[in-house]
Amino acid sequence: MSALDLALSILQPHDLLLAPHDCYGGSYRLIQGRAERGHFSTLFVDQNNRTALREALALRPRLVLVETPSNPLMRVVDIAAVASMAKKADAKLAVDNTFLSPALQNPLRLGADFVIHSTTKYLNGHSDVVGGALVTADRADGEELAAWASLTGITGSPFDAYLTLRGLRTLFPRIEAQQRSATAIADLLDAHPAVQKVFYPGLARDPGHAIASSQQKGFGAMLSFEAKLGEAGLRTFISSLKLFTLAESLGGVESLIAHPATMTHLGMGQAARATAGISDSLLRLSVGLEETQDLIDDLSEALDAGLAHER
Repeated sequence: MSALDLALSILQPHDLLLAPHDCYGGSYRLIQGRAERGHFSTLFVDQNNRTALREALALRPRLVLVETPSNPLMRVVDIAAVASMAKKADAKLAVDNTFLSPALQNPLRLGADFVIHSTTKYLNGHSDVVGGALVTADRADGEELAAWASLTGITGSPFDAYLTLRGLRTLFPRIEAQQRSATAIADLLDAHPAVQKVFYPGLARDPGHAIASSQQKGFGAMLSFEAKLGEAGLRTFISSLKLFTLAESLGGVESLIAHPATMTHLGMGQAARATAGISDSLLRLSVGLEETQDLIDDLSEALDAGLAHER
């Protein structure tokens, strides 16, 4: 959050921020809070709607924030296309790359000015650090933002930096194994009668599959799905899981499941969640490093238990 806030610090009260309408709940709350305090103006836009995006860019924003794949619906935004449009509007482009990390996506090469990471997640990878990183394409921007970060005291501690560097050493093999399991899990969910819809760009029928294939080196280990279960069935499903822990956060060695409507995106409010497409039956998975078949069996058995409860 401090890395995102650092990127937002380039904005003045007369500046406009274009933000994704379906972004991470914490990002949404921070942006709304800053805007309500008059630090800048903001407009939430469906960035896959080119007409809406062009109309928003015509308002001459100072900064465009992209989150791809989005949290929690895994929507993919064409970074190069948005970067080109932002440049024509004299706007800076910041990309939240937390879900994929530099191992699978390199936004600076696609035209981004800033890249934001929650180092808490994949970069550290062991769920024992809270931190963030802001990477700049331009050295002068980096020096200016580093000076501001030092002034405001939002820089990370030496020990957290040490732990993050330790985690980085295994980033590539961790993500390779995790996304291999995520692909198998997406296939399972796509075929299970208790699942309404799967959101994972690795599926060939996913709306973001083509763009993801062109700008990513892999599809990552995050996915979400809408269950065909009522509240009681959902509770039974979650309580029946043995390997997936109900918790926020993501990107660690352990597998997690979250219910965005009551957890990560609760603070957005019901209206904003509805606009973003985040339903009460949506569940988000962060696939860890447990044995793939064990994870598949765990989800399958728990989904069966949820269905049985509904009947």
